[in-house]
Amino acid sequence: MRKKKAIACVALAFVVSLVVACTQATDATITGTIKTKLAADSRVRASDINVDTTNGVVTLTGNLDSQEAKDAALQVARGTTGVSDVKDMISVRSGTASGEAPDPKRTIGGRIDDAGITMRVKARLLDDPLVKGLQIDVDTRDSVVFLTGTVGSEAERKQAIEIAKSTEGVTKVEANLR
Repeated sequence: MRKKKAIACVALAFVVSLVVACTQATDATITGTIKTKLAADSRVRASDINVDTTNGVVTLTGNLDSQEAKDAALQVARGTTGVSDVKDMISVRSGTASGEAPDPKRTIGGRIDDAGITMRVKARLLDDPLVKGLQIDVDTRDSVVFLTGTVGSEAERKQAIEIAKSTEGVTKVEANLR
């Protein structure tokens, strides 16, 4: 009798591990499929979007230049087989107070200034003991800092935002931290 129970337990453990392995493979397949579709879509710059899938739930993060690109990315994700839900963590960059997209023909000086701000913010995030700076992407456009990524707590989120806001040259912070 004990032998049958032991065999049944081993079989059950095998089935559970197989189900878990299949779920993970499915999630990886979903992520890969979405990334491939985004790369083929002319409306979206796929390198600006991060795709994570857990149990069929897709989380899209990143900073895009237009609402059209964001809508296209969401449409691609939602239309992919195996996706049960899509979490939208995409920010649309805004370079002016009126919310218009920034001018793509910015000056070299403006781009250098933005790159300097990005480096300063990232260095400060990496240096802070509360913030896991490697988990946060920093992008700057027209002195507006975009933070995207994952934080472990609300305190870490607030600290990352405060670090960015208090960095020299930053006029505004758009936080898309989950």
